[in-house]
Amino acid sequence: MSLAGKTLFITGASRGIGLAIALKAAADGANIAVAAKTTEPHPKLEGTIHTAAERIEAAGGRALPLVCDIRDETQVKDAIDRAAEHFGGIDILVNNASAIQLTRTVDTDMKRFDLMHGINARGTFMVSKYAIPHLQKAENPHILMLSPPLDLSEKWFAPHLAYSMAKYGMSLVALGLAGELLDWGIAVNALWPRTTIATAAVKNLLGGDALMRASRTPEIVADAAHRIFLKPAGTFTGQFLIDDTFLAGEGVTDFDKYRVDPTTSLHRDFFVPDDDGGPTRLT
Repeated sequence: MSLAGKTLFITGASRGIGLAIALKAAADGANIAVAAKTTEPHPKLEGTIHTAAERIEAAGGRALPLVCDIRDETQVKDAIDRAAEHFGGIDILVNNASAIQLTRTVDTDMKRFDLMHGINARGTFMVSKYAIPHLQKAENPHILMLSPPLDLSEKWFAPHLAYSMAKYGMSLVALGLAGELLDWGIAVNALWPRTTIATAAVKNLLGGDALMRASRTPEIVADAAHRIFLKPAGTFTGQFLIDDTFLAGEGVTDFDKYRVDPTTSLHRDFFVPDDDGGPTRLT
């Protein structure tokens, strides 16, 4: 079971979870379209589309770095068409790009509101829209959203309404497309981590080094995504998956290897339903 020769179009693939998914697929010999905005090094954000492409090729894959702001319709359409032409099609779309700001309504600038909705909800919808004609031609096509299960508890909205609305927008796209694309055999699923993941967003925006130590590495999400892409698209669709629960169902038993710091209790992520205990203790 391998992704050798498959082409993945991954938004936000220059770092973090998007890059981890790319590297996992690259180890199989997959083709990766790295669609992201970062072309020059940033003091707080490691990686660019070019450094990501280098790492993908070093891991055994083929890479195409593409400058793409997923809020821009022309850039999105051009990037998808270029990837399909360069690699001869697109087999898998990963909607990973996202923006976050955890502020209450009165403290949320409307520019930031528009940014989060433009990337998370509108961007995910638009990238999916333009990828669908290419995915229709693939042998086992998948769309994966990095977005949470649709748990409409008040506590997920009251502290940061703008972000929650935008992030759940990605999940609504997954829900709708799973039904819309069923007859075309295109699988549409959503994947979400049970714990915080050690990324630049966690370090810079959420909790610094302390939260990083209480997180799992991006590789747990990458391993889950890899197994999803190997599932038959015609039957494995419309799922809202939590990373470790899904992996446990696939026979994975060692979750300690994903801990950043084995001596620190893991921090539960947003949006994980209270009744979902998971396969392992987080302490």
